[in-house]
Amino acid sequence: MIQGLQINFRPLYRVAHFLALAMLVIIPMQIIIFVMAPPPDTVKGLFELYQQNPFLGLLSLDFLYLFNNVIVCIIYFALFTLLFHERPVVVLLAMMLGLIGVACYYPSNPAFEMLTLSNQYAQALPDQQMVYLAAGEALMAGYTGTAFNVYYVLSTICLLLFAYTVMKSPQFKKSVGLWGLASGFFMIVPSSAGTLGMIFSLLSLIPWVVFVALLMNNFRRFAANTEKHVF
Repeated sequence: MIQGLQINFRPLYRVAHFLALAMLVIIPMQIIIFVMAPPPDTVKGLFELYQQNPFLGLLSLDFLYLFNNVIVCIIYFALFTLLFHERPVVVLLAMMLGLIGVACYYPSNPAFEMLTLSNQYAQALPDQQMVYLAAGEALMAGYTGTAFNVYYVLSTICLLLFAYTVMKSPQFKKSVGLWGLASGFFMIVPSSAGTLGMIFSLLSLIPWVVFVALLMNNFRRFAANTEKHVF
C-alpha cells in the first residue's frame, strides 16, 4: 500500500470550477423550459411533442440531467480529494452512495426510448398504436419508479454527508456547508411524491445554486494553490 503519496489535484479543481459554472447555467435553463413548455401529462401528448420537436421532447424528459449528473459526480470527487484526509470514512460513504445513486438514475431516464417509441407510433397503423402507447406507459411508470427513488434518496444522503463535512472543514467557511445542508433538507421528500415532492424539489434548488456557486469560488482558490494533497 502506498502511503504519503503526493498528488497534484489542481487540474481537477480547475475542471470542477468550470463545470460548477456550467451547472449554474443549466439549472435556470431547466426551470425556464419547464415553465415555458411544461411537459405533456400523457404518453400520447409526449409522442406528439417528439414528432413536432424531438429536442424539446428530450428536454421534457430531463435530457439535461444526463449531463447534470456527470457534473455532480466530478464536483463531489473534487470535494472527496479535498476532505479525505479530514474525514475519510464520511466522504468515502458519501462518494460511494452518490455514485450508486447516479448509476441508478441513467436506466430510469426514458428520454431516448420515448423518442424511438414516438417514431414507431407515428408510423404505425391506428389499430397498432395502442401497443406503443402501452409501452410508453410502462416506460413512464419506471421514470419515477424504484430506480429513480433510489437515486433521489442516495443523492440526498450523499449531499448531506458532503455538506456536513464541508461545514466542519477549516478549508471552507461554515456557511458553505450550511447551504448544502439546507438543500439536502428539502430533498428529503422525493420529487416523485406528488405536489409536495415537486414543491420541495424546486425549493431545494435555491440553496443548491448558492452551494454550487460558493463551491465554484472555492475550487478556483484551490486550483491556484500550489500545495499538493497527501494521501
